[in-house]
Amino acid sequence: MYTITVNGEMRTYEHKITYRQVAEELQPRFAHKIVLAVADGKICELFREVKDGARIEFLTLADKIGHDTYNRSVTMLLVKAVSDVTGGPRKGRIKVEFSIGPGYYCSPRGGWTPDEVFLEKVKKRMQELVETDLPIRKKAYPTDEAIALFASQGMEDKVNLFRYRRSSSVNVYSMDGYYDYYYGYMVPSTGYLRYFDLKLYDKGLMLLLPTVSAPEKVPEFEERKKLFDALNTSTLWGEKIGIDTVGDLNDKICEGDLAELILVQEALQESRIGEIAADIARRKHVKFVMIAGPSSSGKTTFSHRLSIQLKTHGLKPHPIAVDDYFKNREDTPKDEDGNYNFECLEAIDLEKFNRDMCDLLEGKTVELPYFNFKTGKREYKGNVKTLGPDDILVIEGIHGLNDKMSYSLPLESKYKIYISALTSLNVDAHNRISTTDGRLLRRMVRDARTRGTSAAQTIRMWASVRRGEEENIFPFQESADAMFNSVLIYELSVLKQFAEPLLYGIKKEEPEYFEAKRLLKFLDYFLGVSSENLPYNSIVREFVGGSCFRV
Repeated sequence: MYTITVNGEMRTYEHKITYRQVAEELQPRFAHKIVLAVADGKICELFREVKDGARIEFLTLADKIGHDTYNRSVTMLLVKAVSDVTGGPRKGRIKVEFSIGPGYYCSPRGGWTPDEVFLEKVKKRMQELVETDLPIRKKAYPTDEAIALFASQGMEDKVNLFRYRRSSSVNVYSMDGYYDYYYGYMVPSTGYLRYFDLKLYDKGLMLLLPTVSAPEKVPEFEERKKLFDALNTSTLWGEKIGIDTVGDLNDKICEGDLAELILVQEALQESRIGEIAADIARRKHVKFVMIAGPSSSGKTTFSHRLSIQLKTHGLKPHPIAVDDYFKNREDTPKDEDGNYNFECLEAIDLEKFNRDMCDLLEGKTVELPYFNFKTGKREYKGNVKTLGPDDILVIEGIHGLNDKMSYSLPLESKYKIYISALTSLNVDAHNRISTTDGRLLRRMVRDARTRGTSAAQTIRMWASVRRGEEENIFPFQESADAMFNSVLIYELSVLKQFAEPLLYGIKKEEPEYFEAKRLLKFLDYFLGVSSENLPYNSIVREFVGGSCFRV
């Protein structure tokens, strides 16, 4: 006799039962498909057996963890289908590169070339696998056996990854005789994977997936060419220097070549900043450089380094923070929960900002404000500006790319820059590293150092931060005159040393524990390195400390 508690309701069974069987009984009570269980505070995949006395809750496609589980499972479905169509995993190698909106860009790596005929064959095979409802099985292999298994399939990226495996075993997933490794949970069978689409894109294909807000609908693909080019350029550079995956990076660290790698990539970033500065200097009408990007993109350090490069062209840059034009606290709009919404455009005194900028453009002298975050009021402290022929304002703020913020300024007077940490390094060919994860770790380390914020607090507010980015930054990124990728290929090995103690500080009973555990598992792939070899003007210094700039 088995007695379990599901969402506070006690249920009794006469025989052993899986989480999937319980989920199928209760599915009509849920608006979205159940994909995972949480039993006694631990996430469990649905194919596992329920323990007597367990207290269970369920996660659906509308939960972030459930949504990630679905996307991961569809990725395996795609890789399996490509393998079947091409004649095996050695011929059908494919790399899951990076996300563009609601899709993953995937490139061929086994000598095959995608076209419409090939695409239809793969899509048809994926649909066949879904209709057959094949089980997705999980088995723990001794690490040496897992390495041998992946070597037999030509998956050298996984062989290299597990050379650095501390654990004595590896969880391997299988689907109809195909074996693979995935970082995270999976659905129990292919029948769960009904929502996806494929589209030819560039030299590969785009796997289109639902969003967490609409998990049963595949959205239309939106072209984001500038973002794609920035990510693709970064990926190709990594391949050129032989660092495509975490295993490659770990090899570099073990070979003692990291100091040189740091200098090479810092030089590459400085070269790119110099190109942007030169482009600005060529545009004689530009008086306002507008910099925007999501949280923890390194905007402040980038602004300082860009200003130095602008000076080499004879320009006189002056930094301005849009935050200094916040409305007084009592006039700040509130969100649906009654909290002040500092990220909406209406939180800024647009009329005052535009009047001051227009006066400066006309050659008038203007006293710029300073926002006192402690009192919640704008203050004036004698910061007087007059723009001469070589003066240029470097304006940083999340709405910098939105022309509604600077509605009165002539378009030719503005140069817009989108900056983000666009991660192109992969765990292995089939496990991409989320750009969001890199930024979250950056912010966690910085906020703990500069604001005394715990890792749990940073994780807790991250969903709200992400919503603000989705609304106020990402829709405008393609309007930028230049994109700058602030990620450094080695940075997660540096951040690891700072982030791990913070994450271990999150207790099991805290709601953020699952996310902390996931991030700790992720960081375990990397060999850690000291920050002592980082240049003092490095963007990573903005987060770990020791920057020569006031950040």
